[in-house]
Amino acid sequence: MIIDTHHHLWNYDPVEFDWIDDDMATIRRSFLPEDLKATIDSTGVCGVVTVQARQIVEETEWLLSLAAQNDFIKGIVGWLPLAADSVNELLQKYSENKWLKGVRHVVQGEPDPEFILGEAFNRGISLLKDYQLVYDILILEHQLPSAIKFVDQHPDQVFVLDHIAKPKIKLNEIEPWAKNMKELAKRENVSCKISGMVTEADFKKWTPEQLQPYFDVVLDAFGPSRLMYGSDWPVCLVATKYPGWLQLVKQALSALSDSEKEQVFYKNAVETYQL
Repeated sequence: MIIDTHHHLWNYDPVEFDWIDDDMATIRRSFLPEDLKATIDSTGVCGVVTVQARQIVEETEWLLSLAAQNDFIKGIVGWLPLAADSVNELLQKYSENKWLKGVRHVVQGEPDPEFILGEAFNRGISLLKDYQLVYDILILEHQLPSAIKFVDQHPDQVFVLDHIAKPKIKLNEIEPWAKNMKELAKRENVSCKISGMVTEADFKKWTPEQLQPYFDVVLDAFGPSRLMYGSDWPVCLVATKYPGWLQLVKQALSALSDSEKEQVFYKNAVETYQL
């Protein structure tokens, strides 16, 4: 059994999804639960965690409604205004929904390089543990030093790092990303999603051999007990098909024991997100 811990759903709108540029034209359309269900039916994936793509509360409400209607959606990582004065009331309201498992903010897109260390934002983060909510960290590799300081402020919060912190795979650069990943991984309250790698490489020219050093770093840093499989579908479609990415991850982790593979592909997701 496999849980895909990272994918998105959307009704495409060119204004709201303006980040989908010409190089990504293949995903300039809507992707809904029925599309994903048809995609995973023959792959062994039995459940998914749906992650926000827009930073509005209406997105979270929409995703929660989809989870209630589709059994294979096991949980939602939504968005809430964590820096707002009203965040505690919002957390109380939405945490009563059994499908909400975590929240995320698109820190990678914030112009302030120290955004993740902001006082109001961290006040909101400090409340999440009271509601048993995970926080998904979405950053670029150069933001790892700030993310380490951020995590250290919240030793009792469960964190999940998205997309292995988006290293510069296209340039074949592994440092200082690898050093910072190993430092972050010393924090036992942080897990990492194996996702979003092909889209950090050249969409058309990437190779499995090019990705393998990055697989090796995260496996060494986090170990099979704190890694989770994610597809980043449909974004991944600009560089690979869903079954191709799944097969690549399986191959990259082929040296693991059966029980370790079960951790990465299933158990860690269930335990971390309380699915």
